[in-house]
Amino acid sequence: MVKNMEKAAIYLRLSKEDVEKGEEENSRSIENQRIILEEYAKAHQLQIYDCYIDDDYSGLYFERPSFSRMLIDAAKHEFTIILAKSQSRLSRNMEHTEYLLHNLFPQLGIRFLGVVDGVDSAQKAGKKARQINALVNEWYSEDLSESIRAVYLRKMQKGEYLGAYAPYGYQKSKEDSHKLIIVEEEAFWVRKIYMMYLEGYSMQEIQQELIRNHVLTPSAGKKKEKNDQWSMSTIKKILSNEVYTGAVVQGKSKRRSFKEKKVVSCPRESWIKVEGMHPAIIEKEIYDRACRLRQKRSKRHR
Repeated sequence: MVKNMEKAAIYLRLSKEDVEKGEEENSRSIENQRIILEEYAKAHQLQIYDCYIDDDYSGLYFERPSFSRMLIDAAKHEFTIILAKSQSRLSRNMEHTEYLLHNLFPQLGIRFLGVVDGVDSAQKAGKKARQINALVNEWYSEDLSESIRAVYLRKMQKGEYLGAYAPYGYQKSKEDSHKLIIVEEEAFWVRKIYMMYLEGYSMQEIQQELIRNHVLTPSAGKKKEKNDQWSMSTIKKILSNEVYTGAVVQGKSKRRSFKEKKVVSCPRESWIKVEGMHPAIIEKEIYDRACRLRQKRSKRHR
C-alpha cells in the first residue's frame, strides 16, 4: 500500500523576518509547521520522503543548507511533491520564486503545495496569483530591511556599540550590551602595542613579543581556545581602531541590496563617529601619532 503512495518532501523554514511579522510563534513555529504538513500528508495519502528544516535562515537567499539538500534530492527524483506551510516558506525572493515554481520544479516533475495559503504550482490558472504573492513577499522583506536599517542608524547616531563581539581590550557591559568596559589584562597589551610601535618597533617585532609572552589572541577569547599565534594583520587592526580612544565608529560597510549578502565598504566621510562613549585605553594624541607613523611607514615601503 505504501509503495503506491506518492512521495512528498516537507520543507520547514523560519527566520527573524517571520517572527517580526508575527506570522509564527517563535518557540514552536517549526514544530507547528511540521504538524500541519504531516497531517496534510496523512489526509491526502502522501508518503513523506524526508523533512528539510532551515531554522533562522532568510527566505531571500538560496544559500540554505536543508533547502539546498532538498533541491539535490529533487533532481534525483526522490519525491514528486514539496509541501510547505506557505509560498513564503519556500522563498521571499520574487526572482527565485519564479525560477523555482515556473521553471525548475516543472522540469523536475515537482509539484509545490502551500498548505495554508492554497498555492498549487500544478494549477496553471493560479500562476498570476503566485507571481503577485511572490512580489508581496519580497515587498515585505524590503520594508522590513528598511525599518531595521533605520533602527540601526538611530542606534549608531546615539553611539550604541552594535558589534557582535567587543574589541580586544574591552568586554560588553552586562547591564547594557551596547556599552563597553575595559578588560585590564587585555588593555595592558593594547597600550604595550601602541608604546612599542611609537618607539620604533616593527609590527613583526611586536608580534614576536606577544608570542614570546604567550598573550592570547583576540580570536582566542571569542572561541574560548588557547591561541597565542598573533598575526600582523591583527596588530595593524588594533593600531587603526579608534575605539581605544573612547569613540564608537560604525557604518563602515553595508549591503548593496536587501536581496544580497555581499557587503561593500562605505566612504570614510559617511562613517558615524560618536566620541566619549566608553573609557579610553589610549589617549587620542597617542592614537593620532600612531596613525601618522603608519602612514609615513606605508609611504616609505611603496
